[in-house]
Amino acid sequence: MRVQLDATMCDGYGRCAEFAPDVFVLDDWGYGSPVAAGEVPPGSEDAARLAAAECPVKAILIHEARDAARTRG
Repeated sequence: MRVQLDATMCDGYGRCAEFAPDVFVLDDWGYGSPVAAGEVPPGSEDAARLAAAECPVKAILIHEARDAARTRG
């Protein structure tokens, strides 16, 4: 699984890192970015999906490995 964060949509709420700290980090202004080139560590898939679902501006894309489907969560 991979995640992608659309920086043009991000408003710096920081919820991505709150829900998935192994997947996202925040910069000094609170804007998120994926770690490890967006590769989700094993066992953090549910947290990544939750972060996408809880993003207030829906700036996170989830790329599922099993079917390469894209969902904006």
